[in-house]
Amino acid sequence: VQLQASGGGLVQAGDSLRLSCATSRETFSKYSMSWFRQGPGKERDVLASISWTGRRTSYADSVKGRFTISRDNARTTVNLEMNSLEPEDTAVYYCAVLTAPYVYLGAPTPNDFGSWGQGTLVTVSS
Repeated sequence: VQLQASGGGLVQAGDSLRLSCATSRETFSKYSMSWFRQGPGKERDVLASISWTGRRTSYADSVKGRFTISRDNARTTVNLEMNSLEPEDTAVYYCAVLTAPYVYLGAPTPNDFGSWGQGTLVTVSS
């Protein structure tokens, strides 16, 4: 499974940014996907998850109300719209595919994922 994450960059506090994770149509149609992030010296934490159908989503408390995960069926991408960014959001952001097809986990951990994108850096300046 190949994942290509993009969209990171340097923004100011309060700005918005949109991350995208591209994958194959086969993967896109069968697997739930999530976005994680890992800040300097921190563990990799799940931010948002979306089921393979797009009907179910879940968010970490730290981003609920600010971040939105969605699927673009035409482009076979899973996107993360990030609003009201804060310096604490600075991290490398990763997309990942759940190991098992046709499964959705509302609170997954990194061990539940078999494939990871390369990571995209988001830096939020104050």
